[in-house]
Amino acid sequence: MQSKDTTGIHVEGHIKIHDPVSGEVFINKRNAVHYENISIALAQSLANSGQGFIYEMGFGNGGTAVDPTGIITYLTPNSSGSNASLYNETYTKVVDDRSSNNVDPTRNFIETRHVTGTNYTDVFITCLLDYGEPSGQSAYDTTTNNESSYVFDELGLKSYSSTGQSLLLTHVVFHPVQKSLNRLIQIDYTVRIQSLTGLAGV
Repeated sequence: MQSKDTTGIHVEGHIKIHDPVSGEVFINKRNAVHYENISIALAQSLANSGQGFIYEMGFGNGGTAVDPTGIITYLTPNSSGSNASLYNETYTKVVDDRSSNNVDPTRNFIETRHVTGTNYTDVFITCLLDYGEPSGQSAYDTTTNNESSYVFDELGLKSYSSTGQSLLLTHVVFHPVQKSLNRLIQIDYTVRIQSLTGLAGV
């Protein structure tokens, strides 16, 4: 009887949102993985189908609700359903540094990291929101309107699709962080792909 390998693959992610100039860290937490969409994206990538790879990062402001007393209610990350999306996407940025649509590939890029002999490989994504982006942001990070387009409380990685139907691969919800003209915001996003044998946290 032929034996069957049942080791399996585990995917997990972690984000760090910070100001690379001041060193202030706004968010440092794990994200939710959309396993159905990840399986599709991995298969498309392995099949060299020209799609499925990580292409852009989406930002939104629909992940939380803040009541008049300042209490924050966090919505559950969207990690099921093939048409899953951010709750309210207000901005996207291409992070695929091989794409001509990436306007700054030296500061917005994807790389793989692997240590020989380990059972995991990290996909490391860096995305920088520069002082002047997004267009239309407030001058200072002093808004009291948490529903402003660029007060972000959710983000996710999305795959490339030749038909324009990108897949949401990961989703994370966090307390609101304002992007304004007076601050840089950098997102360091790690997606770890590893064997279920000997799991190592990211």
